[in-house]
Amino acid sequence: MITSVKIKDNIIFGQSTPFVLISGPCVIENAEHTFFMAEQIKKIADKLNIPFIFKASFDKANRTKLENYRGVSIEEAIKIFTRIRNELNIPVTTDIHEPWQADALKNSIDLIQIPAFLCRQTDLLVAAAKTGLPVNIKKAQFVNGVDMERAVNKVIMSDNNNVILTERGNTFGYGDYIVDMRNLLVMKQYAPVIFDATHSVQKGCSGGSSGSNKHFVEPLAKAAAAIGIDGLFLEVHNNPDNALSDGTSSITLDNLENVLDNICKVIN
Repeated sequence: MITSVKIKDNIIFGQSTPFVLISGPCVIENAEHTFFMAEQIKKIADKLNIPFIFKASFDKANRTKLENYRGVSIEEAIKIFTRIRNELNIPVTTDIHEPWQADALKNSIDLIQIPAFLCRQTDLLVAAAKTGLPVNIKKAQFVNGVDMERAVNKVIMSDNNNVILTERGNTFGYGDYIVDMRNLLVMKQYAPVIFDATHSVQKGCSGGSSGSNKHFVEPLAKAAAAIGIDGLFLEVHNNPDNALSDGTSSITLDNLENVLDNICKVIN
């Protein structure tokens, strides 16, 4: 059982109060917007005394439609992530979809995220583990919490004991996600646990694109916080209606402070 995972010098999943916030726009849209979002979210997190890790995908490799926006090149992403780390002093995480990407990114991020759809991909898990960085594995929509012990063990057996798990709900083939809060407790037996509140309210890919029940984000996050989580994942955008990915489930930047404050009140 992994009880805590340290990110850089001052963020510890399993010991940080009230929780560690992982947040940012779903995807890198451009360098200016990504830097702006990181800077603004940091101000809010600092005000509420919440440890913060910035997240944005550089490549949305599992978009529903081929013509949907995917992101930027890995080279461009490295430049953006490096600037955020150096100029804003914010730890950074992003997801990888192919094993070679782990080694390419390892010097420009602080935490590697394994996408939910790929949580059982052995080569991807091993490549992430071999970087020496902490690894955050998102639980797939088609597995339960118990199954994630095997994913954790793949990383541990690859000589990396810094593993975190993320809950993002389950789909039963009807275009909707259901969150079983028992998974939070089950997975905490293996590693620190993050609750992904924004992906948990999506409507799958019913009709060919993802929608959401965004009004459930705050209630679900409050429930997860009350049960006990080590991290909270929230996608945030300053203009969700025009976001290039996952805008329908993203928290509006202007409302982020209020949402976080309400969640913190549950456990304070």
